[in-house]
Amino acid sequence: MQSRLQALLIAGPTASGKSALAIHLAKKLNGVVINADSMQVYQPLRVLTARPSVAEEAEVAHQLFGHVGGAQPYSVAHWLADATTAIAAIHAQGRLPIVAGGTGMYFRALTEGLSDIPAVPEEVRSRIRALEAEIGVAALHARLQAIDPETAASLNATDPQRVIRAMEVFEATGRSIRSFQGPRHGAVIDPGRSLAVFLEPDREVLRARIDDRFDAMMRQGALEEVEELARLALDPALPVMRAHGVPGLMAALRGECSMQEAVDKGKADTRRYAKRQHTWFRHQAPDFIWMKPDEATARIENWLGQVGSVQQAEPPPHKGA
Repeated sequence: MQSRLQALLIAGPTASGKSALAIHLAKKLNGVVINADSMQVYQPLRVLTARPSVAEEAEVAHQLFGHVGGAQPYSVAHWLADATTAIAAIHAQGRLPIVAGGTGMYFRALTEGLSDIPAVPEEVRSRIRALEAEIGVAALHARLQAIDPETAASLNATDPQRVIRAMEVFEATGRSIRSFQGPRHGAVIDPGRSLAVFLEPDREVLRARIDDRFDAMMRQGALEEVEELARLALDPALPVMRAHGVPGLMAALRGECSMQEAVDKGKADTRRYAKRQHTWFRHQAPDFIWMKPDEATARIENWLGQVGSVQQAEPPPHKGA
């Protein structure tokens, strides 16, 4: 018999209902919700990143939400270190970590660890970020293609964070980032001792939920958040400045497009991101059980009911549905 369940992992595309499911299960299972979304770590953007509300955070314990300043670059390694500390404390309290979010690399780091990649000097980081801001991600990807074609071929030319990261590592070390991607270390959760689910809404339902949620965020103060962010005059290459909705709304504030065009861009960018999340987890996360959001609560609770108590629970063997 395996030892007790280490964690519940709840992934899915944006607007799929992960937060609501995590809060519901945390109430029932004496759990603590841990954020695994790379944008929800940033303090300035509660509304625009759909972080849990103040009322929701008061219902159950939440960790790693809004704990990073907008000016601070925050990597997967930073998140893994923070999550490791949080999970150890939660286990020490006899509670269950419920890790919820849509950033695949966070979940991979949690269950597989990270490769040894040398630290990039801040001078190099600043120079590459400034270059990308000047020429754009597509042109930066073309430069990466010229010096590291294998890595460039593996990256989406519209993914600024990964393209910038690959360029930073090459500039700092003279080697491809792929050359460092060997043995990994620092895993915190054993996949064999966790229950990992991926919420898969119907495509048209998800599209409608994304659009409706963006409209709701605009009513709830998203534009005011972006106005506050603009006043900080941050480096445009920082991740917080690329949160879905931010570039378009900032352009509208500068008079470069209409507000409706900014909203349409925010919705379209979010829909494209949801599609990439779906693809990543399909190909990169075989331990996750795929299920429809309206079935997830009953399926998880039924499984836990069959084993009696989360304190003795073993994960189901039928992963990779």
